[in-house]
Amino acid sequence: MLPKTNRLRKEKDFGKLFKKGKSFKEGFLILKIVKNDLKESRFGFIVSQKVSKKAVLRNKVKRRLRDIVRHNIKNIEKGIDAALIALPGLEKKNFLETKGILEALFKKAGLVKGIKK
Repeated sequence: MLPKTNRLRKEKDFGKLFKKGKSFKEGFLILKIVKNDLKESRFGFIVSQKVSKKAVLRNKVKRRLRDIVRHNIKNIEKGIDAALIALPGLEKKNFLETKGILEALFKKAGLVKGIKK
């Protein structure tokens, strides 16, 4: 599970992220990032009903994304707020494909020091 200090939860934080954030897209994922004034990076995960009408599948996608972020949190730049938005089609990818897409997205955004294998 992602530690509480690394979770983005408040509506105002998401609002700031969507107003001022930069977007990056890779495969079936969109990453929005904005600097924060904290010592930790925080992540939010958005999986809408467009991805799947079934809550079970949407939650599975969120769990996979959280786990990948949790394993790479030490390599990700500090002091950012980020939202990962899943697009339709991601639910059909397996864990390793999702991990590859997300790590490529982090590289594209310049957030990683070195991906943990």
